[in-house]
Amino acid sequence: MLSTVFTLRFALITWPAILIAVSAALMAVFPGQIWWLLPFAALCALSVLVGIHDLRQTRHAVLRNYPVAAHLRFLLESIRPEMRQYFFEGDKDGTPFPRDKRAIVYQRAKRDLDKRPFGTQYDVYEEQYEWLHHSIAPKPALTHDALRTTVGAGTAQPYSASLLNISAMSYGSLSANAIRALNKGAKMGGFFHDTGEGGVSPYHQEHGGDLVWELGSGYFSARTADGRFDPAKFADVAADPQIRMVELKLSQGAKPGHGGVLPAAKVTAEISRIRGVPMGQDCISPAHHSVFSTPTGLLEFIAQMRELSGGKPAGFKLCIGHPWEFMAICKAMLATGITPDFIVVDGKEGGTGAAPLEFMDHVGMPLRDGLSFVHNALVGIGVRDRVRIGASGKITSAFDMARVLALGADWCNAARGFMFAVGCIQAQSCHTGQCPTGVATQDPLRQRAIHVPDKAERVASFHRNTLHALAELVAAAGLSHPSELKPHHFLRRASSDKVISLADQYEQLAPGQLSDGAASSPRFGPAWALASADTFARVG
Repeated sequence: MLSTVFTLRFALITWPAILIAVSAALMAVFPGQIWWLLPFAALCALSVLVGIHDLRQTRHAVLRNYPVAAHLRFLLESIRPEMRQYFFEGDKDGTPFPRDKRAIVYQRAKRDLDKRPFGTQYDVYEEQYEWLHHSIAPKPALTHDALRTTVGAGTAQPYSASLLNISAMSYGSLSANAIRALNKGAKMGGFFHDTGEGGVSPYHQEHGGDLVWELGSGYFSARTADGRFDPAKFADVAADPQIRMVELKLSQGAKPGHGGVLPAAKVTAEISRIRGVPMGQDCISPAHHSVFSTPTGLLEFIAQMRELSGGKPAGFKLCIGHPWEFMAICKAMLATGITPDFIVVDGKEGGTGAAPLEFMDHVGMPLRDGLSFVHNALVGIGVRDRVRIGASGKITSAFDMARVLALGADWCNAARGFMFAVGCIQAQSCHTGQCPTGVATQDPLRQRAIHVPDKAERVASFHRNTLHALAELVAAAGLSHPSELKPHHFLRRASSDKVISLADQYEQLAPGQLSDGAASSPRFGPAWALASADTFARVG
């Protein structure tokens, strides 16, 4: 907050004062030469006018928080491509997020031309380069409305989900205006907005966009005074027609197996009310759930969530860790006959506002590996047709979407791309509360930079244009719908003289193969043998 105030003063007070001081010094050195004052007075007036314009405009959040000074960023960014890369993007190994993906998000969000000249920027003979097989007989591209999937077909309130939605980001992690812009964009575009585990806030509900309520181990918005799950509170909140699905968070990709603490000093009266936690005490998200302790107990709780919500689709989100633990859940599905309506697989490459370095870099299974594992495990026990799969973890482009859809996802969730759409410039200060664009902060001066109507339009535009690109990719592959994408459609260069498909890379199970006997599977057989429906611990 102090740095914001200082910047405003620099733009509107300090900078003109410096100019006036310099002018006075020059007049003292050159007495009677009043012409020295004229250019500085003009520059002073221009600086004030530019600052006022920057504060009032709505297109650039960084200019609203850093009037006048932020123009230097745009000036350097316009010197393409060398200066932009040097000042803002670093070298190939140091770039936080691929430059081409960030650029395409901004272009699609702002409705700029998302085309470029001179061909690919990749070395197509470099290891790990990937591509999609196209067809000599492409199909007509689908419309935006056709790119949907039904979740919870057997429930009382099934939901038709878009193939691209906003991933879990809590109020508290993001600012009120960022949440408002995201939800308003979701309403405009007809896709859902995951609340994150911080509870259902008024800012999620203000514009009426579809919500998926994520319930974490802190049970925020549905907890007792001692932090346990409160069924009555859950039913009351879940009855809101804006909430279309309920999701239990087991773990997240950026820090799986790690809980969180919001210090007592940061528990404002508003957060206390939204999360259902007392003032003056640390707000704790334990690393594990207290309401169940076994795979069977997990599925019974999912069934309870479905019942308490009035028959809305219920599922869970996790990052895959020990493979036998997910196999234990699969065995519990067979033993109880209870299946979740959906499972969201979060890759370890997924982002977060703050996490220990070791967890972000080295804990959890990457998305493609985890997604392929979950999809094939469900195929192997014969329930894949009843369980939809969402995928999240650094999904930004239509190619990212197509690749995970081929590996078994039914839809995709994205956080990073939608954050870029509302103004994030990846300053990597989310954990400090000093986000320069007002996206990840509770500072009221900083978050005023987000003009909700403008950013909501960008959110909807990014969604619409990315789905349009996905439809074009599917059509170019000669397919009628993204659900027809399969692992063999995607190729990867494994070495300078070897190319493999995703079907070669990941083992594909036949329907019922696990329940009929998994010993023949080198990837799934050992994990299946170590799993029990009665415990998450390995039994072999």
